[in-house]
Amino acid sequence: MKPTAQALARTYSDREYPDPWEKVLDYRRVQEYAAEHSNHGRTRVGKALDLPLSRVRGWISNGMPDSVRGIQTAIDRGWLGPDPEGETAAALVELLAHVLAGGSITSQTYVPSVTTGRRVVLDDVQAVFDRIGVESVVRRANDSGRASEVLPESDRSALGRRLVTMGAPAGEKVDLDEFPPVVWNVPTAARESFARIYVNHRAREYSEKRTLVVQEKRSQTYLEGLSEFLTDVTGESVTVSGHNVTISADAARALCLA
Repeated sequence: MKPTAQALARTYSDREYPDPWEKVLDYRRVQEYAAEHSNHGRTRVGKALDLPLSRVRGWISNGMPDSVRGIQTAIDRGWLGPDPEGETAAALVELLAHVLAGGSITSQTYVPSVTTGRRVVLDDVQAVFDRIGVESVVRRANDSGRASEVLPESDRSALGRRLVTMGAPAGEKVDLDEFPPVVWNVPTAARESFARIYVNHRAREYSEKRTLVVQEKRSQTYLEGLSEFLTDVTGESVTVSGHNVTISADAARALCLA
């Protein structure tokens, strides 16, 4: 898991910079120059760095681009560059599974949410947010007709954008072309947990047999990636046919789901 500040910055849109990462670099340049030349005003700073005075004015007056704030939040929370063997990295991978299989990230605000189900209970979802370091809020907790939805209470956008850098889609999941490569590069326990969460959210059970079927309206590349991943984790047969990923009874047992 090798997230970068650049990837996080590029989840932001910017009217002034074709590459939002360049805005982060310019902001840092301004801060470094201003720290070294504390007697220089915005005019001298702007001329020295060849930047518009209107932009410099805000940055030396405690203003901060949203992208810089998001990166700093992710750093402060330990979401960027976490110890790959540590609790935060494992929890991020689990939350990625929840979002991919049973949740979403809004395309405008990047707020992530996870919907509970029969095999994915409220306490389990909330525990993942706790391990990441944020409190969670629950929608529709007392609505017997609809599943509960769990969202982070704070730093929502930064967390959602962090998940996007890991391979989660912002907006429609049907547009997701690739199964997230990040899940191949985490410890075995985290990979097994990802697989179990994903299947618990998505798999359909059959009374007459022990196999499970995951139905996904996603690209063939994504489905083949999911099948390959589940096969690797379980060491058992997982196949793709159309939009169906069939998990054999042996694979289900390996995930402790049969």
